[in-house]
Amino acid sequence: MTALVTGSAGGIGSAIVRKLTAEGFSVAELDLVSGFDVADAEAWEHVGSVELACLNAGVLTGDGDITTMTDAQYRRAMSVNVDGVVFGVRRLARVMPRGATIVATASLAGLTAIASDSIYGLTKHAVVGFVRSVAPQLAERGIRIQAVCPAWADTGLMTDEFKRDLGEQGYRLLRPEDVAEGVWAAYTSEGTGEAWVVQSGREPLNYEFKGVPGPR
Repeated sequence: MTALVTGSAGGIGSAIVRKLTAEGFSVAELDLVSGFDVADAEAWEHVGSVELACLNAGVLTGDGDITTMTDAQYRRAMSVNVDGVVFGVRRLARVMPRGATIVATASLAGLTAIASDSIYGLTKHAVVGFVRSVAPQLAERGIRIQAVCPAWADTGLMTDEFKRDLGEQGYRLLRPEDVAEGVWAAYTSEGTGEAWVVQSGREPLNYEFKGVPGPR
């Protein structure tokens, strides 16, 4: 069995790699530190077929104040968190075999508000919406796509100050391994276009979208 993981050098990415390896996958690790930029559309054209793709790369903006955020901060978050998923899905849908699966790492911030980084929230809402919207056409190709929506995890993305603030609020950080288990739950589910919530102390769970009221 073959797989790829983007953002594989980070805390969550490396945990996903370990989980998939333990489950018998041969895993290709794609990360900026090893020369692969998920925001580079041309780079994706050299990615081959796998049976499972975990599109996990993601960044925070580093600035919660929308009035002081720079263009560069905004564009980098959009390019990594959104373009990196869209470009990946576009390429993989062309080369993956029937029965293959894509799992995109979104965030709990893709299902609720995140006042501390509104642009990060924007990007993760985009990922969830994209996964749900593109699922039907991928299903026609025999490919499933899922989203994983973890709460905050203890990774290198967080500053010590941010972790301390969360702790003072009584917030329990996830372990990267918890997120990897959420990825596995999404992968082993028979569904597609789902959003799997991962929170501390709970088993991964398929989020139930209530939908919108119909016309009268």
